[in-house]
Amino acid sequence: MAHLRSRRRLALAVPVVLSLTASLGFLPTAASAASAAPRAVSAEQATDAPALAYVVNTKADRRTIASVERAIAAAGGKVVVTYDRIGVIVVHSANPDFGEEIRAARGVQSAGATRTAPLTAAGTTDEGAADFVTAAEAARTEAVSARTPGSEPLEADQWDLRAIGADKAAKINDGSRRVTVAVIDTGVDDTHPDLAPNFSASQSANCVGGKADTSEGAWRPYTADDYHGTHVAGEIAAARNGVGVAGVAPGVKVAGIKVSDPDNGLFYPENVVCAFVFAADHGVEITNNSYYVDPWLYNCMDDPDQKAIVDAVNRAQLYAQRKGTLHLASAGNSNHDLASDAIVDDSSPDDSTPVERTIDPSECFDVPTQLPGIVTVSATGVQNLKSYYSTYGKGVVDVAAPGGDRKYQLPDTPSKDGRILSTMPNGEYAWLQGTSMASPHAAGVAALLKSEHPWASPAQLQALLKDQANNPGCPASYDQDGDGAQDATCEGGSRVNGFYGFGIVDALRAVK
Repeated sequence: MAHLRSRRRLALAVPVVLSLTASLGFLPTAASAASAAPRAVSAEQATDAPALAYVVNTKADRRTIASVERAIAAAGGKVVVTYDRIGVIVVHSANPDFGEEIRAARGVQSAGATRTAPLTAAGTTDEGAADFVTAAEAARTEAVSARTPGSEPLEADQWDLRAIGADKAAKINDGSRRVTVAVIDTGVDDTHPDLAPNFSASQSANCVGGKADTSEGAWRPYTADDYHGTHVAGEIAAARNGVGVAGVAPGVKVAGIKVSDPDNGLFYPENVVCAFVFAADHGVEITNNSYYVDPWLYNCMDDPDQKAIVDAVNRAQLYAQRKGTLHLASAGNSNHDLASDAIVDDSSPDDSTPVERTIDPSECFDVPTQLPGIVTVSATGVQNLKSYYSTYGKGVVDVAAPGGDRKYQLPDTPSKDGRILSTMPNGEYAWLQGTSMASPHAAGVAALLKSEHPWASPAQLQALLKDQANNPGCPASYDQDGDGAQDATCEGGSRVNGFYGFGIVDALRAVK
């Protein structure tokens, strides 16, 4: 599985946000809360299978867009979908010079390929393979859970709920049915008995290819191996219905927006653009993003293709924010300090042959995590310490949440498993760990806050999320493997620091 990164933003680092916005000065102005109005071409055009996919970004006015669409055709491109309100056009072209030619066209502000391999390892942020719960293990856990009235059958193994007070919060306010969290991911199995009661089909879609498909079941995972989104959805909103596990916000609705490619599992930019716009236009209050946009782990602004990716996805996520949607994203699993001056990226591009490069995280952006206004979440274990794999950085991480740690932080639970237990396709349950698991915990708490404060804007909701968090402060030592060397350096104080941002989210404080 690929990893995710993050960086400073909003109140913690206004200059960074301004610099990003300035570098993308051609971003559309807040062209209202009107629909992004995607215009799709014929099925014949969309399925013509040219060699590469592109995003072409222009002004959000119909005259300019029409001119650019003519230029696209002249350069040998075929429009797949046009998002008028944000000025993003998804294009397929077999012309090897298409990018260079279209960037020279009048009205084009940025344009680039969204992949390095012809159209034909998923970019999610879980760490390690899933371990499924066996019948014997379930029976053992159910016996322990039964000792606590009102518990779900497998809840005794959910140390993560107790770590943030979600079990107690559910007795006060388990979330509003008027709040929906959309899981932008590999799809969600809405037939799972723990997810079916809270699933919102009307806010779900398949965005693969850049154009939303809302036909029945289009949002479901391709196979049982595409389990990531279903696991994430259960962490957020698995129902308290006497079956399996419970989510952090078991009373809210959850939707699935599938963006993973069916051939290689990658999360291409045009898919994510579609997902943000779809979420915004369908009244989604919160999105969870436990992935990075492929094929580049970092998108450097001095590269025209990567710059276009940043531009296109940023336009879409800002459009959603303007329409009232808060985005949360996982911080990554590389144990990197993203407040540093240089990071070695040896995994990009992940759709062809990676080439090692050293990047400056203030100039090369992980998308969507480093985009303005998106909440970045690091991972913790049962001891409230940063998980050994979790990326961190002062001014980078906004909040922390349970993501699991099976190496150094083991709970006193029936299974003694330090990872996160949640739902899987076909009615099953399994353990996973990663910042992929941390982000949905924070999204669940954000959903509880939105339930308590229905009129809160995304910026206000983010401020509330930070305000209710509990910060343990930097540990005196972080020598997890006991070799005498620090495995990571936490900078900052008890209010804000590099390991936890403003602190570990607290579901109980959120509902009080």
